[in-house]
Amino acid sequence: MHNITISGRSVGAGDPVFIVAELSANHRQDLGIALKTIEAMKDSGADAVKFQTYKSDTITIDCHNDYFKIKQGTIWDGKTLHELYSEACTPWEWFPALVEKALDAGLIWFSSPFDKTSVDFLENLNVPAYKIASFEITDLPLIEYVASKGKPIIISTGVATFDEIVEALQACKSVGNDKVAFLKCSSVYPTPYSEINLKTIQHIRETLNTVTGLSDHTPGISVPIAAAALGAHIIEKHFILDRALGGPDSAFSLEPAVFRRMVNSIRETEAAIGKVTYDLSSAVKKSREHARSLFVVEDIPAHGAFTSENIKSIRPAYGLAPKHLAEILTKRAKVDIKKGTPLCWDIVED
Repeated sequence: MHNITISGRSVGAGDPVFIVAELSANHRQDLGIALKTIEAMKDSGADAVKFQTYKSDTITIDCHNDYFKIKQGTIWDGKTLHELYSEACTPWEWFPALVEKALDAGLIWFSSPFDKTSVDFLENLNVPAYKIASFEITDLPLIEYVASKGKPIIISTGVATFDEIVEALQACKSVGNDKVAFLKCSSVYPTPYSEINLKTIQHIRETLNTVTGLSDHTPGISVPIAAAALGAHIIEKHFILDRALGGPDSAFSLEPAVFRRMVNSIRETEAAIGKVTYDLSSAVKKSREHARSLFVVEDIPAHGAFTSENIKSIRPAYGLAPKHLAEILTKRAKVDIKKGTPLCWDIVED
């Protein structure tokens, strides 16, 4: 597996988890809220902000027949697709200001395009990477067009079968782009824990030899932390200034303080995972002083026998290791030995 690079940041094996804050519809059609949200993302520890680039008329049509009504048991049931996307879309005229704010804040930015016009628009903004949303993973012509731009591509797998995930990867490679990452995603909003199946992250990584991660729609932070423990390279989570703002994605978006807790927990998890080692750190070596060892627990005269009454395995660890007890009990003291003396070979007769 080779890592991908986004705006000079390596993402993949051996790198810190790449934590992405998703703006989505949480600007509530207010540019001021959007800009404040980006600032809060940085303050909350995000590495990147992800936008969505579409217009309601490029992602669907304004039609009210049953085909276009949402009725999949989601939080958006009862609306038409056009109504939902009209509420959720990010105005394209905002993007220069959004990108400038992200860069000023020191955040990497990228976006999900939903048709060729949005890809071309993002190319004009020098977007450093692309995201393919779950519901677009089967649109292989779109994926090929995005991949043809030569940028890293992060693809969510929410509604795809394994074969469709493979097809998406092949679509990227068919135009010479192997800078691909897949995010395990469950396109149920919000997602029940029983739908997560984090083990799939490892399976995708091992089977397809790609960078992998999680796009999470649960309302909490335990799932992203668990994903990091299982080796996720990327974590994407919706971010909102205040859930009281409402909106289509508010139910599964994190407020700044909770997002910060998630980031801190992921970083702690990374530090705890570490590497395979049996070396003792200096701190552990110091603690080892309180391990067990052989001590004289009664005064013993010179040439007196060592017995199970006057030699004990106790804490601390300044004497011989307890594994020598059987041998010691066959020997005698070389000199007078006081109670509380750690046993060493120098005071044992040959």
